[in-house]
Amino acid sequence: MTDNDDRWMRITGMKVGDTLPEATFQTRVRDDSIEGPNPYRWEETTMADYTAGRRVVIFSLPGAFTPTCSTMQLPTFEEKFDQFVDLGIDDIYCMSVNDSFVMNAWARDQELKRVKVIPDGSGHFTRAMGMLVDKDNLGFGYRSWRYAMVVTDGVIEALFREASIRDNADDDPYEMTTPENILGYLRNAIPQEEEVA
Repeated sequence: MTDNDDRWMRITGMKVGDTLPEATFQTRVRDDSIEGPNPYRWEETTMADYTAGRRVVIFSLPGAFTPTCSTMQLPTFEEKFDQFVDLGIDDIYCMSVNDSFVMNAWARDQELKRVKVIPDGSGHFTRAMGMLVDKDNLGFGYRSWRYAMVVTDGVIEALFREASIRDNADDDPYEMTTPENILGYLRNAIPQEEEVA
């Protein structure tokens, strides 16, 4: 795909009521039958594995170990996990265009017990969502624009994205995709789809 294709995907993008794109993620999972200091094996996990027959929250962010993601967004989703469960959410997933080694290391660093990570290492799912942006101005390459969604059995129930999706943004908006905003939706306090202008 070209940059023009990515821009077109952003215009046409996914919306409430759409079925999530099919995707397979290359994950590393612990396997106690493996001896040594790295007891993990590769496992292909599909988006359907995460969402089929379940109501989940998926939030995607620019990168593991980055400031807003590490100090506010991810830890707050972890902290408020039980509030989501009380409102009918089965699981919460954090996605980033990072490989499984990075995402697993970040999960350990954040001491995650409830929120699970999804490594979209090549960005295929993020591109299909229309959320892949170039962050070359920061030396990141292609990454995800910040967005979050409530997904029921693979269908987007509610979608929250930060304003003005664009390449090489100097800022990192964090307003629409907060855990508090998604909780507000789940309590029927906000409309199904919002985007700050």
